[in-house]
Amino acid sequence: MPKRPGKDDPESKFSQQQSFVQILQEVNDFAGQRELVAENLSVHVCLELAKYSQEMKQERKMHFQEGRRAQQQLESGFKQLENSKRKFERDCREAEKAAQTAERLDQDINATKADVEKAKQQAHLRSHMAEESKNEYAAQLQRFNRDQAHFYFSQMPQIFNKLQDMDERRATHLGAGYRLLSEAELQVVPIIAKCLEGMKVAADAVDAKNDSQVLIELHKSGFARPGDVEFEDFSQPMNRVPSDSSLGTPSDGRPELRGPGRSRAKRWPFSKKNKPSSTLQTVVTEDFSHLPPEQQRKRLQQQLEERNRELQKEIDQREALKKMKDVYEKTPQMGDPASLEPQITETLNNIERLKLEVQKYEAWLAEAESRVLSNRGDTLGRHTRPPDPPASAPPDGSSNSNNGSQDKESSEEPPSEDGQDAPIYTEFDEDFEEEPASPIGHCVAIYHFEGSSEGTISMAEGEDLSLMEEDKGDGWTRVRRKQGGEGYVPTSYLRVTLN
Repeated sequence: MPKRPGKDDPESKFSQQQSFVQILQEVNDFAGQRELVAENLSVHVCLELAKYSQEMKQERKMHFQEGRRAQQQLESGFKQLENSKRKFERDCREAEKAAQTAERLDQDINATKADVEKAKQQAHLRSHMAEESKNEYAAQLQRFNRDQAHFYFSQMPQIFNKLQDMDERRATHLGAGYRLLSEAELQVVPIIAKCLEGMKVAADAVDAKNDSQVLIELHKSGFARPGDVEFEDFSQPMNRVPSDSSLGTPSDGRPELRGPGRSRAKRWPFSKKNKPSSTLQTVVTEDFSHLPPEQQRKRLQQQLEERNRELQKEIDQREALKKMKDVYEKTPQMGDPASLEPQITETLNNIERLKLEVQKYEAWLAEAESRVLSNRGDTLGRHTRPPDPPASAPPDGSSNSNNGSQDKESSEEPPSEDGQDAPIYTEFDEDFEEEPASPIGHCVAIYHFEGSSEGTISMAEGEDLSLMEEDKGDGWTRVRRKQGGEGYVPTSYLRVTLN
């Protein structure tokens, strides 16, 4: 977005700037549609799918637990089958062993009848136990075969069918989410197309010719172009008649002593800039007399409009305080009228101060407008009349004694075109500087500084800067950032190290 979106911003007059702002608005609408799509995706798609995914996890966990329980039951039945099998095998061996023992005792002539009977009873008991184990093993085997068939032919297919149905429902929900997303995209496509069409219209609205004329109107100096320089014959030892159209001879007949660089700065706008300290010779004054006439008039108009707005704001505030005081006087329980007196007094003081400033700027503006109108006259007519009193003083100070009063006046009035040789083309000097000045030291920012006023530069705490010029006693130091850009920062915010 532009740094100053106000209507009084001069940048807003350019068609390219207006197109850029329009494109930003279209991009904002475009982004709003993308946010709408993202909201639909997050609320109606992602959130629903996340909830359904949790339900699917619980259902899947339940099906797996059911399958594990069925498997555990089958394993338990198999273990019981193995135990009954081993018991049947053991009982069979013991029955066979008991039968052999009874037969041996029966054939032994030395064995007593009681021992033989006891051995037969034991063999009969073991044989009976083996028969019971056999029946139990057969029953257990039949039960396991039934459970195993139920497990493989009924339980597991049912569980797998449930998992399959669950996954199909999950895929169906995903497809529904994809459809919602595509529908949300389709809904915003016409609006996005309008945004893109608006961007195209904004791009076609760029008018290079108009922007050039606007730039000229914003930055024209208001100075009239100088006349032709006439030939001065120094070979004749005679008093030369002063030429009215000559830049080097004032109209009062006194030769003007100007150095070779005096007229060059005014005649050659694209000349190489002097040392960095030369740009500081332009003293910024409150009436903007350091600017060319046209720029001075515009800046004074801006200041006058700002003062009028502030004055109207203070007047409205005074009226509001008066009404509030009347309400307090009529209804004491709402407040104390005496508590508003300091604010009313302060508002009245601000109004008086702003009125004086408005009068001051109106006087300066009238003087600047008269100067601009005089400069807009014919060039020949400008040279045929004597210059204004402030312009009669030579720029280098070499004047006669009768010009003392004029020097005093020129220090109070804005300098005329002959007194503004150095600062006229300062903005061109910055663009056409060939050799950047070398730093005279190094400094580190102790505090953060936001360079919001003209001529200042921002810096971050702890940032390394190059020292371009020391403090001249006004509390400001000129520095250069490593990323580029020069400007002034408070001296108290720096730790300076000279080379």
